[in-house]
Amino acid sequence: MNHYCTYFDRGFLIQGLALWRSLATHDQDSVLWVLALDDFTAEVVREIGGTWLRVVRLPDLETGDAALAAAKANRTPVEYYFTLSPCWPRWLLARHPEIERLTYVDADMLFFKNPEPIFDTMDAAKASVLITAHRFPAWLTHYERHGKFNVGILSFRNDAAGRACLEDWRTRCLAWCYDRMEGEKYADQKYLEAWPERLGAALLVLEHPGVNLAPWNWMKQDAKEADVILFHFARFRPLRGDWWWQSGQLDYGVMPWRRRNAIYGPYVQALLAARAEIAAVRPGFDFVRRPARAGRAFWKGLPLRVLFGSDWAWVGGKLVSGRLGLGRWSGRVMAALRRMVSGGA
Repeated sequence: MNHYCTYFDRGFLIQGLALWRSLATHDQDSVLWVLALDDFTAEVVREIGGTWLRVVRLPDLETGDAALAAAKANRTPVEYYFTLSPCWPRWLLARHPEIERLTYVDADMLFFKNPEPIFDTMDAAKASVLITAHRFPAWLTHYERHGKFNVGILSFRNDAAGRACLEDWRTRCLAWCYDRMEGEKYADQKYLEAWPERLGAALLVLEHPGVNLAPWNWMKQDAKEADVILFHFARFRPLRGDWWWQSGQLDYGVMPWRRRNAIYGPYVQALLAARAEIAAVRPGFDFVRRPARAGRAFWKGLPLRVLFGSDWAWVGGKLVSGRLGLGRWSGRVMAALRRMVSGGA
C-alpha cells in the first residue's frame, strides 16, 4: 500500500479533491493523508473523502510540534505553509511507523497513470529519498536561483536516512523559511540543493520525463501525452466563472492546442467534477474569487498576455487561446525582455 500526503486549505479544496480522485483512480491501493489547514476543509474532506483519505487538522500537528507552532508568529501564511513541507511528513512517519514510505505531492497536481514506475525506480536504486529537478529549458535557467529542485513530489522511506533527511530539513526550515532570496536560501526549496552531496546513494533524482511535468519544463521533455504520470498545474486558476482560465504559462511558454487539451482539458473536467461534488454537500461552494487586478503590474503585463494567449477560454470542452501556437514563444520573449531591462545580466 502506497501512502501519500499533502496539505491545503479551503482555497485549494477543489484542487485537493481532484488530486485525490485521480490518485484513487490510478493507485487504488493507496492512502492520502491530508493536513487540513482550516476547519471547513477538515469537515468536507472527512465527509466526502472516503476510507482511504485520512485527515489531520493543523492544530493537531502544531500540538505535537511546539517549534513549528512558534514559527507561525514570525512568517506570513504562505511562508508558514512552506515551513510545513518537512514538518508534516516527519510528523506522520513518527506517529505511524507502519508507513514504510511516504510520498508528498502538491495539491495542484493530477495523476494521469499509475505511479508504479516512480516506486519501481526508487526500489531499484535502493534509495531512501526521491526528488525531481525543475528541468528548465535553456531560456529559463535564470529561475534556478530559486532552486534546482522542485518540492512538488518528494518521497521518503521510513528508515534512518529518510527520517534524518526530514529532520535536517525541518530544522533548517524552522530557523529560516521566507518567501525571498537570502544568500543561498529561498523558502523551503533551496535547501534541497544540498541533498545530493549530503545523502549520496540514498538519494534518487528521478529523471522520468512524465513525473512532475510542469509549465516550466513541458517544452523540454520528451514525454508524450500518453507517458504523463503526474502533472504539476502550478498557477492555473479560473479568472471568470468556469469559462476563463489563467494558464500560468506566460513566463515559460504557452502550451499549444493539442497538448494543452490533452493535459489541461482533463484537469478542468476534474476540477469541475470536484466542485460539483463539494457543492452537493456544501451548496454554493465555488472556486476562490480573487479581487480584480487593476494595478500597474496587471496593465503592464496585459499586452503580452493578449499577444501570447496565456489566458484560455473553456469552450465546448476545449481550452482556446486563438493564437495558433504563437504562445509557445512567450518564455523566450519574456526572458529576452528581462535581459534587456537588466542590461544583459
